[in-house]
Amino acid sequence: MSTAKAIASSRDRVGECPVWSVAENALYWVDIEGKQIRRWSPASDAVQSWTLPERVGCIALTPAVGRIVAAMETGVYVVQLGEAPAVQLDCLAAVTHPAPGMRFNDGRCDAQGRFWISTMVMDMGLASPLGCLYCLDEIGLSPARLDGLITPNGLAFSPDGATAYVSDSHPSVQKIWAFDFDAVSGELAHRRLFVDMQPLPGRPDGAAVDAEGCYWICANDAGLVHRFDPQGQLLASLEVPVAKPSMCAFGGANLDVLYVASIQPGTVDPAAPGLNGAVFALQPGVRGLPEPVFSRFPMSL
Repeated sequence: MSTAKAIASSRDRVGECPVWSVAENALYWVDIEGKQIRRWSPASDAVQSWTLPERVGCIALTPAVGRIVAAMETGVYVVQLGEAPAVQLDCLAAVTHPAPGMRFNDGRCDAQGRFWISTMVMDMGLASPLGCLYCLDEIGLSPARLDGLITPNGLAFSPDGATAYVSDSHPSVQKIWAFDFDAVSGELAHRRLFVDMQPLPGRPDGAAVDAEGCYWICANDAGLVHRFDPQGQLLASLEVPVAKPSMCAFGGANLDVLYVASIQPGTVDPAAPGLNGAVFALQPGVRGLPEPVFSRFPMSL
């Protein structure tokens, strides 16, 4: 396993949702509070940035290069990325939140091309269990598939598509659950505790699954990324040089690089963040799988 190294020069306030594009050999991610989508190419070592009108919690790739699906504050949008910073938005699905001050947060596509996305109350200090998990497909945005969440995160699917994972990062919860997943119907069943992270360092934030079926999750506040086997046993903990890693994703030409986004703590001077808010790359010694793309566009479009 290699030492984590910062890529690019950008520093995000709330870096999240790294997604590797195999077609472009490039990494996309977001800065939620900066309302940015970013793209970095290892070939050019250049970062492009696009500013959106709302906070963007997570993104998904589509079969078309430069066409991104973004889950924001008021809904899910198709985002056509032009020559930076040019951008065009079209609403795929609006959302009606149960309370003001909410937005979409974590998200990931399953192998069937559905986009699974969660919501949260932005003020975590309220500890409001109003967060929900939705699914977007050709029918549209589903009613909540899971509710009662405070800070939902950790969305991932096992390589065989039979298991789905969800975490709650809030300090009062800090748990990861596993579900039986029906790939045909998209139904979740048999919710059970996968890992209780209260005794472990860090809060369970964003996640990824490797080709061996092990679950990697960023340990926010601990500067670690944990690897658990399919039974929930801790196998390894990798260090990153910042306190708040937020989400990880496999990428690189051989899918053997683990990219880790990060958040700037509130105590950090935004004018001199150091490595806080950087995206890191390390080689964990295992490979990931290509990230599924969103292909189940609502029939109304």
